[in-house]
Amino acid sequence: MIPDEVVEQVRDAADIVQIIGDYVNLKRAGADFRGPCPFHQGTHRNFSVSPKKRMYYCFVCHEGGDVFHFLQKRLGVEWPAAVKMVGEKSGIEVREINTRGEGPDPREPLWEVNATAAAYFQKILWDDPLGAQAREYLAQRDISREVAEQFGIGFAPREIGLLRNYMGTLGFDEPRLASAGLLVPGDDGSEPRPRFRGRLMFPILDAMGRNIGFGGRLLGPGEPKYLNSPESAAFSKGRTLYGLNWAKNDIRREDHALVVEGYFDVVRLMTAGLSAVVAPMGTALTDAQAAALRKLTKNVFLLYDSDKPGLQATFRSGDELLRQGVAVRVVTLPEGEDPDTFVKAHGAAAMSARMRDAIDVFERKIQLLERAGMFAELQKKRRALDRLLPTVRATSDEIMRDLYISRASEVSGVGREVLEREIRGRATPRVVASSPPAPRISPEARVRRGERRAGYAERGASAERELLRAMLLNRSRVEQIVEKLGEGRFRDPEYRTLYRALIAAGPDSTIENLTANLDEEAIATLEDILAEGAIHIDVDRTISDSLATLRARDLDQRAADLDRIIPLAEGAQKDKLIAEKDEIRKELKATGRNYFKKFRRTGAR
Repeated sequence: MIPDEVVEQVRDAADIVQIIGDYVNLKRAGADFRGPCPFHQGTHRNFSVSPKKRMYYCFVCHEGGDVFHFLQKRLGVEWPAAVKMVGEKSGIEVREINTRGEGPDPREPLWEVNATAAAYFQKILWDDPLGAQAREYLAQRDISREVAEQFGIGFAPREIGLLRNYMGTLGFDEPRLASAGLLVPGDDGSEPRPRFRGRLMFPILDAMGRNIGFGGRLLGPGEPKYLNSPESAAFSKGRTLYGLNWAKNDIRREDHALVVEGYFDVVRLMTAGLSAVVAPMGTALTDAQAAALRKLTKNVFLLYDSDKPGLQATFRSGDELLRQGVAVRVVTLPEGEDPDTFVKAHGAAAMSARMRDAIDVFERKIQLLERAGMFAELQKKRRALDRLLPTVRATSDEIMRDLYISRASEVSGVGREVLEREIRGRATPRVVASSPPAPRISPEARVRRGERRAGYAERGASAERELLRAMLLNRSRVEQIVEKLGEGRFRDPEYRTLYRALIAAGPDSTIENLTANLDEEAIATLEDILAEGAIHIDVDRTISDSLATLRARDLDQRAADLDRIIPLAEGAQKDKLIAEKDEIRKELKATGRNYFKKFRRTGAR
């Protein structure tokens, strides 16, 4: 058999007009091509080939299908031979898999356990009292049961043992649940617990419609608001687009894709009839996600929130798409609206009208910079160009790059030749596992920061700093840390600000993106942390020691609070508080931290 992924790759790469044109005399007729039908031996041009839809159709004998079906019907070959022929013409090697010799796809156990868990989450949502809060939440958002079931939405209860027990009765053991990311180890060796608890669950399907993971949304306050399945053999967050399994054919047919931020946006737009819509797993598109869209269309609309994080994601996504040679336009909504609320209030026709009014991503950048007065003064003009030029560099289409340079020269008043030299001479740095440069700040800002921090020595601040350093140099660890540590656990205000900025910026952000909304003093702290670099850092041990230190600090603080409260309590309440303090002492003793110890940086082992 030929793997489904290979078939899709060949279909995407095939030039259906060229291949069918070898057997039919085709001539362009608008966006399609017409010729005499080879199946009923017609003489009129009733046979149509659509490169946009990647399909053919005869309006007389009603024969139709894709490029593989054409070769099967025209040449009388079997399915595998047709795929191999198209692959050869498209430059793709097609190999059949001997299923008897090689066995099933190793990802099948993960697809199966995820599909079973999805059914369980749906059962909890609709048939169990534990799903009452989630049902109320969906009702508030005007999501009917019919719509929720269409997208497989469910609910993961907070109770620790329910999922494990249910899946166990169906033969799914703990190692398999853990490999799919449905179970995670408990703290300090305690029993495994569900990764998703108290969350509305969105099953994530791959392009072939297989269950590869989940996205879970908290119904109440807490962080992170959205939590995805961890990376596995089946699920890669940076390569997956939510909704692509439903949208891919419509994207091909309509020759455009609409990219939105979240699951609810996709659900609302698809329900309203705008079906060529997808969402990344994070905020901004990755290069792999942009490449996946490029296989389907060269026209992408970006529809993110208009707040600062949304705009940052818009332009990061735009740059990735421009690298793929895609035409990128930005859709804007009235202030305070998002795709979900806008379509709910105004309908699909209003959204389509907004898409018709969309502007090029580079023009949108200029528009925002002009509104902010960034071309009014020399220093601001320099900063404005620093924001425009990375987009020019990212653009792979030579004509669009030339147009962008001309437009940047026009709005800034800087000569075209100067801009071209600047573009050739500089590259946009990314935050990676090395020591990237941070923006330079003024000496005055450093003095102010030093004065303000001179008397600041919050316990555990070194642990907070080391966590930030690990996150800056290993961006893939941000989600892991966020799962265990809310921003409120950071007591140093500057470290808390940087932690919040890291979460908002996303894993693929540049230093420029990360510092866009920071003041000079916060940037100075960032610069100091980056200057320490990655030498002698054991990432896993640094993260675990830092988290343990902060946990010990919290316990120590609670013990001090209990010392003040216990003398004021009486009877059973006093006994309860004393018991709590005993538990704290036991936990501190078990971790080797009977008293709060100053954090020491962990070196390489």
